[in-house]
Amino acid sequence: MTTRILPAVGDPDAARSVSTLLSQLPDAEPAQPVTDSAQLVDTLARLAAASLDELPEVVLVHERIGPVPALELVREVALRFPAVGVVLITADASPVLFSAAMDSGARGLVTLPLGYEELASRVQAAAQWSLGVRRHLGAGAEPIAGPGGTVVTVSGAKGGVGATLTAVHLALAARASGRSVALVDMDLQSGDIASYLDVQFRRSVADLATIADISPRVLQDAVYVHETGLSLLLAPAEGERGEEVTDRAARQVVSALRGRHEVVVLDCGSRLDSANAAAIEMADTALLVTTPDVVAVRAAKRTVRMWERLQVRKAEETTTVVNRHHRSTEIQPPLVQKITGTRIAGVTVPANFKELSAVVDAGRLHELDAKSTVKQALWTLAGELGLVGAPATDAPGKQLARAGDRGSLGLRRRAGGR
Repeated sequence: MTTRILPAVGDPDAARSVSTLLSQLPDAEPAQPVTDSAQLVDTLARLAAASLDELPEVVLVHERIGPVPALELVREVALRFPAVGVVLITADASPVLFSAAMDSGARGLVTLPLGYEELASRVQAAAQWSLGVRRHLGAGAEPIAGPGGTVVTVSGAKGGVGATLTAVHLALAARASGRSVALVDMDLQSGDIASYLDVQFRRSVADLATIADISPRVLQDAVYVHETGLSLLLAPAEGERGEEVTDRAARQVVSALRGRHEVVVLDCGSRLDSANAAAIEMADTALLVTTPDVVAVRAAKRTVRMWERLQVRKAEETTTVVNRHHRSTEIQPPLVQKITGTRIAGVTVPANFKELSAVVDAGRLHELDAKSTVKQALWTLAGELGLVGAPATDAPGKQLARAGDRGSLGLRRRAGGR
C-alpha cells in the first residue's frame, strides 16, 4: 500500500534533502513540502474537508518550521487531525525532547542528519498507526477537520470600531440557534465583555496560563456560564496579568475550548500580542472590524499588512466587516476591500447607536431588542459565517428571526417578564 507523506520544512536546503530521501522510500508518495505552519494546517484542513481518505498518513515536521514552534505545531496537528501520524525531524535526540514530542502527540522522532533506515522505520510505524486509527473510525466516518467546533476571532482595526459588540452578538446568535458557544475575551489588557454582559467573576484566561494540560475540570472552573447559556472566559481584571498569557497558553486554551464547544468566538481587541496572534492564526475565520472613515480604514490596512509580515494571517484569508455603515458615506465596502486586500463580508452593520445606548449603559447587551437593525445585521452576519444552523427549508432571515425571538423570550422569562 502507498504511504502518502506531507513534509513541513521551511529551509529550502533541508526541504530538498528531505524530498530526495523520501523519494527513495518504497511505496511512498511524498507531496511537495509546505514551507510554514499556516500552510501545513491550511492544506490539511482543505484535504479533511473533502474526505478523511484525502489526508496523508504521515506528516513530517522539521524543527525549524515557523512561525509556530515545531512542538506547538505537532500538538495542533495531532489535536485537529488525529488520524494523521506526525513525525518530528530534529537534531536534538535528548530524552527531554523525545518526551516533550510524545506529549505533544508525535508518533516518532527522526534525528538529523537524516538516515535512510531511521526515516523509513519511523514513517512506516506512523503510517501503520494512522491506518489503524482510520480502520477504527470505519469507512463511513465523517471527515475529521479538528475536534469540536468552529473558531472565529474578531479584531478591531483600531479602538472603538465595535469589535466587542460584534463578537458578543455573533456568539449570542450561535447560541440562540441551539449551539454550544464559548465567548473569550482575548483583549487581555482592556477587555470589556464582562462590562457589556454585566458579569463579575474572579476567574480569567490568565488563570489557565501556567497550566501545562488543561483538563475539562480545570476549564470548567475558569469558565463562567452566563444566563444566555454562553460560556464566558474573561480577560483578567488586572490588565498587567495579560502578559502571563503566552502564545502557547493561548493555543492550549483555544484547543481546549474547541474540543468542548461547537462555536468559539474570541474578541481579540485592536492590540496585537503573542496570545491573540496565536488565536488569529488558529482561527477558522478571522474577522477585522472597521468603520467607513479614513482613519479606521488606514488602520485596517496597517493591521492586515502587519499580520502578513508576521505570518499571522494572509489578507485574502481575512474577512473585513464594515460597522456603522450608511449609504451616504463616501467610503463604501468595495473601496475598503480594494484598500485592504481582504474579503468583505456581505453584511454591513448600520450606524444606529440610539438602539444600543440603553443596553450598553446598563451592561445588558444581550437584551438588545430583536427588532434592532444592528442586531439583525450582526445575526445575519453570523448566518453568513456558518455559525447559525438553519434547516434547509428555511430562508436564513427567517431562521435568524426565530432565533432572535427565542432568545428574547428566554431573557424576558428569566427577567420576570421585564
